[in-house]
Amino acid sequence: MTDAEYLTTPALGAVTGLRHGFFTRRGGVSEGPWAALNCSLSGQDDRARVRENRRRAAGALGLEGAALHGLTQVHGIAVAEVDAAGWREGEGPAADALVTRRPGIGLGIVTADCAPVLFADPAAGVIGAAHAGWRGAVAGVLEATLEAMERLGAARARVVAAVGPCIGQASYEVGPELRAAVLARDPADARFLAPGRREDRWQFDLPGYCAHRLAAAGVALAEAAGVDTLAEEARFFSHRRRTLAGGGPIGHQLSAIALAP
Repeated sequence: MTDAEYLTTPALGAVTGLRHGFFTRRGGVSEGPWAALNCSLSGQDDRARVRENRRRAAGALGLEGAALHGLTQVHGIAVAEVDAAGWREGEGPAADALVTRRPGIGLGIVTADCAPVLFADPAAGVIGAAHAGWRGAVAGVLEATLEAMERLGAARARVVAAVGPCIGQASYEVGPELRAAVLARDPADARFLAPGRREDRWQFDLPGYCAHRLAAAGVALAEAAGVDTLAEEARFFSHRRRTLAGGGPIGHQLSAIALAP
């Protein structure tokens, strides 16, 4: 396969002038554990291959490679704005979400089980993208993204948001630390923690939790792709799958959104 493969969601796909894609691991040039569409510049993969993968992904959305902007992701809640200056590839700030109102700019995040979340207010012409691991989701990265979009003129009551492929509840066994953090914020969120297969373990519904936080924040629509990255090895990289297999190098898939130039 030579084309960068990606998934879309119905609500975002219905927006005129909006381009988005939750890319899989198919359609790139990387080899070995990074095969094939690894889009992370922070790993051990050959950077020339990663740049080609990112160029292919951007091209699939009708963008030049230099239009795709990414971050140094740190599992926090900081949000960066891509303004007229932008930044060069691989030099993104330490943050876990980015927003823009500039047409022709791709907002990209990389994941390998964490939830990629894409946002759009079509009326205001403002978009966003967030990396929501459990720590960032609990701490409020999704709400922080909405607040940053509002500073650019968006209204959250118009925002459509989509939670892309990430680790599913059946695959996501978690321990007391995660459970305690979730319940400390809101005990009612115990609904996203099913009994685990082992004592003192639970199965966490990360995409359901993210969709709930978005709905509670007042977005017009929050949809979820319903795709489990751990369960589909041929299509997605997975940090948990790699851990269960004993470790080693890993690639990351890209999720991106852009306003048509």
